[in-house]
Order: sequence, then C-alpha cells, then structure tokens
Amino acid sequence: MTTIDYKKELEELILTVIRENGSDLHLGAGRSPVVRVSGELISLLKHSVYSQEDMLGILSEVLPKTKIDDFMKNQELDFSYDFRGEARLRGNAFFQKGLINMAFRLIPKVKTLKELHLPEILADISRKKQGFFLVVGPVGQGKSTTLSAMINLINNERACNIITIEDPIEYIYTSNKSIINQREVGIDTKDFHVALKSVFREDVNVIMIGEMRTPETMATAVTAAETGHLVFSTLHTNNASQTINRIIDSFPAGQQDQIRAQLSASLLGIFSQRLIPRITGGQIPAYELLLNNNAVSNLIREKLTHEIDVVIETGMESGMVDLNRSLVELVRVGEISIESARAYSLNPKGLERMI
Repeated sequence: MTTIDYKKELEELILTVIRENGSDLHLGAGRSPVVRVSGELISLLKHSVYSQEDMLGILSEVLPKTKIDDFMKNQELDFSYDFRGEARLRGNAFFQKGLINMAFRLIPKVKTLKELHLPEILADISRKKQGFFLVVGPVGQGKSTTLSAMINLINNERACNIITIEDPIEYIYTSNKSIINQREVGIDTKDFHVALKSVFREDVNVIMIGEMRTPETMATAVTAAETGHLVFSTLHTNNASQTINRIIDSFPAGQQDQIRAQLSASLLGIFSQRLIPRITGGQIPAYELLLNNNAVSNLIREKLTHEIDVVIETGMESGMVDLNRSLVELVRVGEISIESARAYSLNPKGLERMI
C-alpha cells in the first residue's frame, strides 16, 4: 500500500489553482478535488477520490494538533495557510454527513486600485484622516481585495500606524511609510471587540476590521471614527441602504437613535461590489458607491434610509455611482454581456430603461 505525501499532494493542488488562474479549491472525503476558475466549478476527475483518512492527513498539514482538536470539537474552523512563502490561502474546515471537507480561497498579491479596475475616488477616501468606510457585498465578491488596495495605498503614501484585526489574516503587507500591525483573532487577540477596544491605547491612525459581527464591534468602530481615526470594515449586505439598516437594526430600540446620529456624522461612504464574468474570461467589478453628504446624513438621522437609492442615482456629480450605471458602462465598453448585467442588477427594471 502506497503512503501518500499529503504535503506534496496539497501543494500540487494549490499549484493547479495558481496555474489555472483559479480562486478556490474544494476538498472532501468521498469525492475528487474541485477548483473554481472564473466563477465555474471544475472537478479534477483524473484525481483519486479522497477517503476520510486522506482528509485527516491533509488537515494535519495545514493545522497544528491543538487546532485539529478544536476543529473536532467545534466541527468547523477558519484558518490561513502559507504556501511556500509565495501565496496565502484562506481556509475553512467543516463536516458534512460526518465527513471532513475543506474549502481554500487563494489570496492574490495586493494589487492597486487601477489593477483591480476600481474607481480613483477610493484613493481620495483612503487619503482622509478620519471617518468610517464600509466595503459590502455577498461572500466572495472581492471585499477584502478592495480593502487591501486601499490599506496599501495609505502604506505607500503616508506615515500612519495601521492596525488590522482579521479572522484569519488574509493579505500580508510589507510596511513602507506606515507601520502595519496585523492581529489575527484566536492567535493575537481573543476577539474583534477586545482588539478594537485596545487600539485606542496603541496610538493608531488607521483601523481595518475584517468583519463587523456584533453590535459591540459596530459601536466601537463608529466611536473610533468619531474620535479621529480612519476606520475600514466589511459587511455581508447587498447595497448601501441595506447596510445602514443592518447596522442600526442590530442595536436594541433604545440605542438606535444614538447610533443613527453617530453614523450620520462619522460615515464617509459605502462601497458595494459584485464580480461579474468578463466576456474575455476572468471577472471585473461592478459597484455602487454612496458618499455621505448633507442630504445622506439627514436621511440617516430622519429614518429615511429607503430614499438613499434615489440619492445615489442622482448623485453622479458628487462622485456617487449607481450599480445599474456601472453595469451599463461595462456593457458599453464590451467587458460584460447584457445577460450578465441583467443577472447581477438589483433593479432590473431600472436597468432595462438604461440599456
């Protein structure tokens, strides 16, 4: 019986993902490996089917024994994996039907806003001294990638103390003009909220919170933005108005007016994005951008967030971007098909009027 070298096995699979310009790798007991390339799942059928023992072998290559014990007890675990110092992967291990599965997401090198086809106005936001800026969208739509470009722009232009709080750490930064301290939940800190409270004693200028999961984290983030810090974070929401409602609704009724007032004053903007399949292969972002101005601030305070979509549609001159307009522009320049634009639009009727 041949003994499998699980380290070599995993590395060859990761090389396949890199070579094929893929984004994800899926491994599970009872099936062959699967990779995602340009949004499509492709089974590596020439590859042998993994057993539960094989999955345990691969797991032991990516996690120390203490973490494997945690996984067996809690039945799911987030982790990151360094591939030969050349690439990093974000991973999640979980059970299905009693069998071990793993999903890996390849974290590309930090790119510039231009390389990512993102608007130059995000550079202007990165140059602000204080305020709260959110990048939102469903899972896997490039939120972390956008934030990494903004953080690295600050790193290359300004002397700031930047602290990131992540679970797990994704993009690795090399300090340039700034100091960058990256803290991983579960390794460097107990949780997001504890780490966020302690940044006030760490002489910080810029804070990046990987994800706002609790009202306590949201409240502390908004307070940090009010007290002279530039704060970035993400939420799994679809658009700007839904994001504001999600934040406010996560607080008890008695606290909602206060958070509404704080948000109306400290919010810089909300960037919502989707990765759309390109006609030539690969993906390109379509986006919505809300910028906080007097009109938006009043709508937040006066509980009229449902009117924010109209403000975005009519706010082009002040730099705002409507998702439909972004989609139509991508169709116009031949980057995406009309069918893709229709599929990703949150307001298909409005899109039809513009095409």
